Amino acid sequence: MRFDGGRVCLDLAMAAGREEGLPDPRRLTAWLYGSGLVPAGTAVRPAADWPQRFAVLRDLLARLATAEVDGHGPTAPDIVALNGFARPAPPAPAAVGADDGTGLRRTLAAPPTCEALLSAVARDAVDLFTDPLARTLLRRCEGEHCARIYLDTSRGRRRRWCSSEICGNRERVARHRRRSTTTAAQG
Repeated sequence: MRFDGGRVCLDLAMAAGREEGLPDPRRLTAWLYGSGLVPAGTAVRPAADWPQRFAVLRDLLARLATAEVDGHGPTAPDIVALNGFARPAPPAPAAVGADDGTGLRRTLAAPPTCEALLSAVARDAVDLFTDPLARTLLRRCEGEHCARIYLDTSRGRRRRWCSSEICGNRERVARHRRRSTTTAAQG
């Protein structure tokens, strides 16, 4: 699972395909913890229908992000759907004493419901897509065979890949191979 979009809503929007999809409650649980929506140590027990409900929001967010990056406005039905997801209250955070007694750690006040978690992601999307400055930072990865959209918060705003370690590394390896092949052909 990858969390390099810069926002939880973009991470969900780009969680697709065999490797990263959320096809079952076990994978969804791992994504919820990995994304930070559910703090470590907080119990979450997704029902069998949760992955499909998250997939609906994922597809909606992917459409909204793609429309924004491509310079198109969102459709009216997508705006209505996003607002519908955002309407319920997100999970309430709570502070509890750290296990080692040195401070506080974050948890949730009650076990999170599907609606509350979907709402948290949708509200993140509302914040992103209604912020004119943040929208200008949305980029599509320049990696070959990658269409991920991410928030470019790099200094100078010149980030080219969703992940320097994955797409950036692939590009550098391909560039090295092209140079090596050219050098070998000339020699």
